[in-house]
Amino acid sequence: MTPAKLAQVAAKARAPVSPAAFLDQMAADAGHQHVRRLSELRVDLQRQAVASRAAAFQPLLEGLAQVLPTLDFSLLQPKGLWAAVTGKSRNAGAGFAAQVEDIEAVIKALPAAVAAVQQAQQPHASACDRTMVELEVEYRALDKMIDQGARWLQDMRNQLKTREAQAGADPQAIRADAARCETLVTRLKLLRAAVAASQQVHQQARAAADRRQALRAALHKTVGGEAREWRSRLGTLAGAAAEGKTSGLNLDDARDAHGHLRKRLDQLLAECEQLRTQEDSLAHCLETLGEQLSAAA
Repeated sequence: MTPAKLAQVAAKARAPVSPAAFLDQMAADAGHQHVRRLSELRVDLQRQAVASRAAAFQPLLEGLAQVLPTLDFSLLQPKGLWAAVTGKSRNAGAGFAAQVEDIEAVIKALPAAVAAVQQAQQPHASACDRTMVELEVEYRALDKMIDQGARWLQDMRNQLKTREAQAGADPQAIRADAARCETLVTRLKLLRAAVAASQQVHQQARAAADRRQALRAALHKTVGGEAREWRSRLGTLAGAAAEGKTSGLNLDDARDAHGHLRKRLDQLLAECEQLRTQEDSLAHCLETLGEQLSAAA
């Protein structure tokens, strides 16, 4: 069969669409392309959010938080002449040095562990940024279409009032157009709800991304700042303690470095919890968006 013949057959098989039916379909399906694309972006964003959760960082910080309190500075307190003679001071110093060594092993492993998590999350974070850009483009386009539909609706209602006042108006046609207006009203309500939910998702996703980036920056600062200072101060002190040279040592700098690292670690864990809360809010908003898009599909 020739292409021309196929075209003739297709033309005969295709049922004609009346202008009224076309308008009914337009009123019922307005914005369906944007809704479909928003649904796809929602699924993408949901997957990307799961792959970038704060839970990946938290165990690394909790591991260090568990070992830091085990450091016992009281082992370096003066024990008197008898302790020096019997070697108890040296044994206590060796015990302190062993504690420092255990903690230092965890600190030394932290940069590589953090880098591995960030490397694994980076592709998802980049994809999430692109998804958020497209999400905003889509819901803004849908919002613009809603405004256009609302203006058309107002114009149509004004026309209906004019036609109703005219003599010889077709009441059946007026009822059909009025029903079409109501169909569009229902449709626009669904689309407005979808736009509002999309905006909420975009805001929550952006807030989570910003908080996640701030956490990464804080981790880098801690690894290069407080953790490095801890290793420098405590490493020197542990070396002297292992040799039993604790007499006259100034413990204040080491205590300060230890305290600063513990305080910074507590702050990082608190930031992790805040990020988890933000991520939970995003997950809830994504679920709500799914419901609104399903209603508008």
